[in-house]
Amino acid sequence: MFNNIFGRFSRDMGIDLGTANTLVYVKDRGIVINEPSVVAINTRTDEILAVGEEAQKMVGKTPSHIVASRPLVDGVISDFEVTERMLKHFIDKVHHESFAILPRPRVVIGIPLGVTEVERKAVEDATLHAGAREVYLIEEPMAAAIGTRLPIQDATGNMVVDIGGGTTEIAVISLGGVVAWKSLRTAGNELNENIVSYARDHFNLLLGERTAEEIKIAIGSASDEVEEQSAEMRGRDLISGLPKEVTITSSQVREAIARSTRLIIDNIKSTIENTPPELVADIYSRGIVLCGGGALLRGLDRAIHRETEIPVHIADDPLTCVVRGTGIVLEDLDHLRNVLVLSTQNDSLPRF
Repeated sequence: MFNNIFGRFSRDMGIDLGTANTLVYVKDRGIVINEPSVVAINTRTDEILAVGEEAQKMVGKTPSHIVASRPLVDGVISDFEVTERMLKHFIDKVHHESFAILPRPRVVIGIPLGVTEVERKAVEDATLHAGAREVYLIEEPMAAAIGTRLPIQDATGNMVVDIGGGTTEIAVISLGGVVAWKSLRTAGNELNENIVSYARDHFNLLLGERTAEEIKIAIGSASDEVEEQSAEMRGRDLISGLPKEVTITSSQVREAIARSTRLIIDNIKSTIENTPPELVADIYSRGIVLCGGGALLRGLDRAIHRETEIPVHIADDPLTCVVRGTGIVLEDLDHLRNVLVLSTQNDSLPRF
């Protein structure tokens, strides 16, 4: 009863709970939060010092009693309590200027393909404990397809590749369901680690994670057809222990991340091989849609096209596809009920 009363003053939300970034869509307002999934906690007082952008600035720069951590690993919750507190922070932030004394919104939240029932329940419980009155789960590739306005309810094959921070989700969708799919633990964070390893092996240079990510964004590429560029990277010399700066080229970055990009492309081909031929014919004419931050890697669309001989399209604003999809579901829950994942609370689809 109280949930329904408080719910009238709450703003329903769609959340893309990503390994690297969390985005929040609010009904009738659009995307209002786009911040890193990082939380800084003072271990002496157990209080949260910062969430999102502010906490991201602290990564690798904190004293021993402050921990700046990512509570999600490979798309699933690794630290339940911190995830719950992060979600509560975002829910309170959305309702900061409203009349809701105790926010109780309905929340549509994206989850990776193939997660276990325990992992699903962890997402539901963390969201409910953070203040939601109802939680609806949707698979991220499905949300991304809805966010890019693909006709998912039609008897037509739609192929979506969502390359996030922790996972790469490859899915063929038809008639409101996933027909063939692959979920990889190789994505944006893995590419950063590849660059860190390359700098260590080839330059005796120890890089920070944020520096590696900046290099990837600045000059990273997956195809030799893109323009050659270079950038300075700074870290610690492993021999002298002193600061060191070296120049790295885009071809060297491409070499560093080659194994990971190869793995993504091979799994796209494998998913196509496991797709019914009628749907493959649709995909051949309609193309593959790339979503997520990894879609912005230069030349990745060309590399995939070269290997599969299928047209590849990068979605408009690929970083927000999933959260836009959760928002569309939120705005029209009645008609899009069939795309939701079964709830672990009672193993049935939620009633509206």
